[in-house]
Parts: sequence; structure tokens; C-alpha cells
Amino acid sequence: MRLSYLIFDAADDGEGTGSWEAVASVRRDQLPAVMAEVDSVLQHAERRAPGPRGPLDEGGVWDADTQQRDDGDRTEVTLTLTGPWDWGEALLAALGA
Repeated sequence: MRLSYLIFDAADDGEGTGSWEAVASVRRDQLPAVMAEVDSVLQHAERRAPGPRGPLDEGGVWDADTQQRDDGDRTEVTLTLTGPWDWGEALLAALGA
């Protein structure tokens, strides 16, 4: 799978945990395609999950957050993944990100 809308920026906390954030700003007619891409990333993450999903400070090993914000005639979609650094880097590499 190649990502068309989501381009991820990575941050490493220096202790083996990372976060990856992608922001896409699209016209409303492109929103279904962006959300399909978000769903595909999340499904891929679930299949390769390194452990339970949930907030890291509550015992989760990885987590994801999706936000949408209308901005005039465009919609901004943000997808943030957090989890073990090696897992996230391998996940995004497999997605061609």
C-alpha cells in the first residue's frame, strides 16, 4: 500500500518510544479517500500490534488518535500514532511512508 495523502513526521523520545503524526488538508470531496487511507493505516497497525492498544500511561503498548477540523472549504485530518520506535518505523516503512 502506498500512502497518497498522509505524510508522517516522526519524533523519538530517546527511551524507545516514538510518535508519528500526519496531517492532510483536503477538499471535502477528497475526505472519503483520506479517511479510507487513515482506516488502512489503523488496520495495518492493528495487524502488526506490538501489544494492547491504549494510552501508554494506562498500560497500552501503542495508541492512535484521529482528529478532523473543518477549515473553510477544506478539512484537516490529523493521525497520530505512538508506540515502540522500531514498531512504528517498520509499520510506516511497510506502508511506503
